[in-house]
Amino acid sequence: MELVELPVPQPKPNEAVAKLAASGVNFIDVYQREGRYKIPLPSVLGQEGAGVVTSLGDGVKDVKLGDRVAWTGLLGSYAEYAAVAADRLVPIPAGVTDQQAAAAMLQGMTAHYLSHDTYPLKRGETALVHAAAGGVGLLLVQMAHHIGARVIATVSTDQKAKLAREAGADEIILYTQTDFEAETKRLTGGRGVDVVYDSVGKTTFEKGLNVLRPRGTMALFGGSSGAVPPFDLITLSQKGSLYVTRPTLVHFIASREELMARSGAVFGMVAAGNLKLRIEHTYSLADAPQAHRDLEGRKTTGKLLLIP
Repeated sequence: MELVELPVPQPKPNEAVAKLAASGVNFIDVYQREGRYKIPLPSVLGQEGAGVVTSLGDGVKDVKLGDRVAWTGLLGSYAEYAAVAADRLVPIPAGVTDQQAAAAMLQGMTAHYLSHDTYPLKRGETALVHAAAGGVGLLLVQMAHHIGARVIATVSTDQKAKLAREAGADEIILYTQTDFEAETKRLTGGRGVDVVYDSVGKTTFEKGLNVLRPRGTMALFGGSSGAVPPFDLITLSQKGSLYVTRPTLVHFIASREELMARSGAVFGMVAAGNLKLRIEHTYSLADAPQAHRDLEGRKTTGKLLLIP
């Protein structure tokens, strides 16, 4: 990555240009930089941002000049200005700051679809959340706790354990000291959990299948440790007629109606104080490479933002 000067983008029809107040840093940015997820090169990285609308293209009806807006899933947010499809912009309500909005879009809506749609958690059920002190993890723990589910959280350090517990985790497993498979089975009396929310992938997936109850669900939504190797689907029947899904946010905000509803639900939780965002560190655009190093190095908890 390198910092370069580009002209301020001009909006095409149905686009709006926003002056960014904050850009979210996410693992998908790392995957795109590495080439794991292909994008045209050269590209401006960044899929998430918040700011103020400064110009409008022809045909825009969803936003107006001066609106505070946020977005996710659109390339080009590591910048001072971004041209964005107007129907992908959502209004930032009073009571939510620009930095909170940038921090909540991708990770907040991911936690929301996982807990409300991919496997709709119910009061009294048990969820295992890997990387529970990460960006999505802390929000997912809070949402699961708010629903009334029992949350078993895996983390790597005592500091992260403290954060996960403060977010509402009922049980903490330090996977660096304890085998999470054996401990999860112990904590559930051998029954297993209803759902595993796994953003880690390669190093956790197989054992995660082993801690699911019969007909339980593995929701694999990331791969911070690497991609899960191919496996024989007969394994799922042998382990209890399990479900495995590999969801991604784009399919849970495909229509504008769903985007508005899901973002509105997340912003509502933030404004009401029911969802606490941990913005751990902010970086300048020039320091975006360091932000990636910190994220890849598993040194971070909560959210990383770039401030143009």
